[in-house]
Amino acid sequence: MREVSVGEITRVVRGLFIDANINLGDDVLAALHQALEVEESPIGKEILNELIENARIAKDEGIAICQDTGLAVVFIELGQDVHLVGGDLNEAINEGVRQGYQDGYLRKSACHPFTRKNTGDNTPAIIHLEMVPGDKIKIMAAPKGGGSENMSRVVMLTPAVGLEGVKEYVVQRVKESGANPCPPIVVGVGIGGTFEQTALIAKKALLRPVGSKNPDPELAAIEEDLLGRINDLGIGPQGYGGRTTALAVHVNMIPCHIASLSVAVNIQCHADRYKEEII
Repeated sequence: MREVSVGEITRVVRGLFIDANINLGDDVLAALHQALEVEESPIGKEILNELIENARIAKDEGIAICQDTGLAVVFIELGQDVHLVGGDLNEAINEGVRQGYQDGYLRKSACHPFTRKNTGDNTPAIIHLEMVPGDKIKIMAAPKGGGSENMSRVVMLTPAVGLEGVKEYVVQRVKESGANPCPPIVVGVGIGGTFEQTALIAKKALLRPVGSKNPDPELAAIEEDLLGRINDLGIGPQGYGGRTTALAVHVNMIPCHIASLSVAVNIQCHADRYKEEII
């Protein structure tokens, strides 16, 4: 059994949220450059160039890519041969979030739902814990902005709608979202499972590197078709029209009840922020 101090988790979480909010991933930057090559709209090209320049300034000056530095979403894959010592795991993660948002000069966005009083430190974090084989701990930090999250939905479709019905729902959700989620977006889609499970796998789909192909040929074909249909909507960068409404569509699918067909669409804005580290 390998012992790991929870203080190490605090240190990693702190660093991941600062890094994610300042340094846009190479995969996302590559997708923005690739979009520039195919974008036909002059204003669409101009906006894509500005997004790339914005990412460069954030990195060079060590400031956040966007004023909305998000709620702190943390995915943990905890090896079953790890023994955590020195404290409570949840508190260690929350302490990492506190330190990261304070030390990185990041906006705290967590508040009471009705009074709107800010919690002051962007906690509690939204923590998703999964036990896995081995003696490692994989920590993934995904700051989630409000604008794109507000456009996300879960729906329970009837099984009779089939694959085409699912595709129509996903495309319609993006169409209705318009410019609100700050396109070009990344679309995470969850198909199957229960109500809450569908939403979770849709969010996990956003953690996949942008531009990577789904290893399942069936899902890869669905993703390609959805990306084409979404970009045919003509919403374009920031909603000003053009070919680039989405940089990627990522689909996760799991078995579901014979009477159900749940679908979740979790939309991510152009600041597709996530970072990971393995302890």
